[in-house]
Amino acid sequence: HENHPRVASALGEIPQGCEVRRITDAVQVNPRVVIPRDGEKPFVPMGCLSNNSMLITDIESRHGNSGAKFQNGDTLFARITPCLENGKTGYVQFLPDASSVAFGSTEFIVLRSLSLTPEFVYCLARSDEFRSIAIKSMSGASGRQRVQEKCFHDFQIAQPPQALLEKFSAIVAPSFRLIYRLHLQIQNLRRTRDLLLPRLLSGQIEARPPEP
Repeated sequence: HENHPRVASALGEIPQGCEVRRITDAVQVNPRVVIPRDGEKPFVPMGCLSNNSMLITDIESRHGNSGAKFQNGDTLFARITPCLENGKTGYVQFLPDASSVAFGSTEFIVLRSLSLTPEFVYCLARSDEFRSIAIKSMSGASGRQRVQEKCFHDFQIAQPPQALLEKFSAIVAPSFRLIYRLHLQIQNLRRTRDLLLPRLLSGQIEARPPEP
């Protein structure tokens, strides 16, 4: 990329082939998603998001439909202090299929790709520049400040060409899926450990060395 031609733009010099776009033209902020009120659905409280990982863990089941609504491929971005400053940002990939819907905390901003890719949107939401714009827009009472969504309207990015975006996601998407699969395996191993350990300690089962 060091030898790729660069051209002048409103953002300064950018790689040739990129297009300067407003975030709101490339990313849908809080897309409209319909979810029925009746029946239990997956619910994601703020505590399910990690400060330093895309994983969304300890998902609950609740009735109702009040709060942020999202689907696989969406990014959950904490809007409230100190969760935003701490880095709470999650990537939704725990639902069984593309049509399934979940809901969660009202303190989430849901980001969905319009002209980028889901993986690119998540990485963008993790970038220092994106988070800085959001943090600077926060207003409200001390200790309960929230991001103002209008801050995204004037934020511009250099959007790569579609072919490059697709190559990026072809490389990154398998890693995203692998992270989630490994998380599920770790959860399963923990459950197995929690079942076996009391039996080992009580002598109900005996630990044997592996046969040569």
